[in-house]
This record gives sequence, C-alpha cells and structure tokens, in this order.
Amino acid sequence: MTRLTIVTGLSGSGKSVALHTLEDEGFFCIDNLPSFLLTEFIDKLLASGSELYSKLAIGVDMRSERASADNLLKLLKELRARQDAEVEVLFLDTDRTRLVTRFSETRRKHPLSSQDLPLISAIDEEARLLEPVKDDAELVIDTSALNLHELRNLIRTYILGKTQVGLALTFQSFGFKHGTPASTDFMFDVRCLPNPHWEPDLRRFTGREKPIIKFLQEQPDVEDMFTEIRNYLQRWLPLFEAENRAYLTVSVGCTGGRHRSVYLVDRLADHFAQERNNVSRRHREL
Repeated sequence: MTRLTIVTGLSGSGKSVALHTLEDEGFFCIDNLPSFLLTEFIDKLLASGSELYSKLAIGVDMRSERASADNLLKLLKELRARQDAEVEVLFLDTDRTRLVTRFSETRRKHPLSSQDLPLISAIDEEARLLEPVKDDAELVIDTSALNLHELRNLIRTYILGKTQVGLALTFQSFGFKHGTPASTDFMFDVRCLPNPHWEPDLRRFTGREKPIIKFLQEQPDVEDMFTEIRNYLQRWLPLFEAENRAYLTVSVGCTGGRHRSVYLVDRLADHFAQERNNVSRRHREL
C-alpha cells in the first residue's frame, strides 16, 4: 500500500523544508500542487505500479483556495477512503509575529498579499482559510521556535514513528512565560516546584547542569512529581498505542523553561528510553 503524506500549512512555516526532508527519506515529492489536481495526479502515479511511488509526499498549494478550504477537505476525505493508499496530513503552523519576521528578512512576497492586503492581513487571512484543514490534520507541527535542523529531526522522528514498531514519544520542556506549545498531547505544569531561579548561585545554570540537578534531586516534591508523571504515562501510553497512534508529545513547563522542566524532561526521556526504541527530547528555551 502506498503511503501518501499531504504537506500543507501557513506560507513561511517550513513546507519546503518538510518536503526536502521527506525526499531524503525516500519519498517521491511534488510541491505546490493545486488541490483540484490531487486525485487525478495520484491516480496516474499509482496506476503505474512503480515502486518509486510507494511513498508519496505532496505539498498542496492553497493559493487557489481563497474562498474556503472545503474543496481540499472533501478531497482529503475521498483520499482517506482509498484502499490503495494510507493517507496522512502534515500541517505546519507558525506564530504570526514569527511569520512577519521571516517574510521581512527574506523579502519574499506572501502568496495572498497585494496592494489591498498588507502582509499581516494576508497572514491572518491564510490562517483563517486553513483553520479547518489544521483541525483535520493527523499531525500539526508548530515551527515557531524550531531551527532548520530541529524541524528536520522532528519530521524524521514522526516518519520513524510510522514505520517502526511502537509510537514515537517526544518529551519537550518549555517556559510558560514564552507561551505554551501549539502542538502537544500531554502538558504538565511544574511551576509549583521549588525554583532554582531564586537561588543567586544557581540562576545561571540550566536543568542539564550538575548544580541544578543536585538542587532538584534534594527536593521531595520534585521526586514525587517525576514519579507521578512517569506512572501516569506508563498507565496510559499502551492505550494510545492500541489506538494505532504513531507519535505522542509530552510537554513539561515551568516559568522560564530552563531549570525544573528541563530536569524533569531529561529524567522522563532517560527513563522511557530504557524501555522504548523511539524516544526523543527537545528543550525549547535552551
């Protein structure tokens, strides 16, 4: 059965990077295909019977969908009903402020911008048009805080999650003062724990360094928090796997995202890596 990945999302959010990454993983990739050509194009490729098309990734160009995303949603429903392809939609999202910065730095024109529609309005309009597609996607990745290397690695993680036994489990730390992650399955708030930030001799270190690790290891509440999060995940992860989930993200947040959440994410990732093959971690604020 052919694996078909539809790549879409906001302009400037990293769709080209995603397609290049998938191409490196052996996918046959096509970019900027108008949605009304999807079905005919896929029919012709699959009818060829070529092994070259056993893994397809198609970047859908939404510039022809200014009125609504209804046509694309209808097409996706039809594709998912096919017996000859396993279909997934990858949607790339990005913070509006970050998108404005990216377009300003690259001096590229937004696909929907015009004399009557300035950049920020074009970004908002595209986000409005694509909201139903985002809600329908199997996977949403927020690329706001990701560099090129991190985005490629994250996409590879999810690809492996679809091809290896067991789900791909990602742990990420973050700081609430920088905003919550846009894409996560579980979110744990650990701001109630003792904060090394208020210890003058510890503030400059991160949760990956020995002084912070020692401080947090000595706090009973920190150990209790780790134990309860670990036990919760051990209890419920098998049920998610039973539902054929390919990937799952666990986010742990403290105030600044540099001490408590980092320490706990490293401990959780280390623990689950002992019993699972596809475990990764990411520290958003480091």
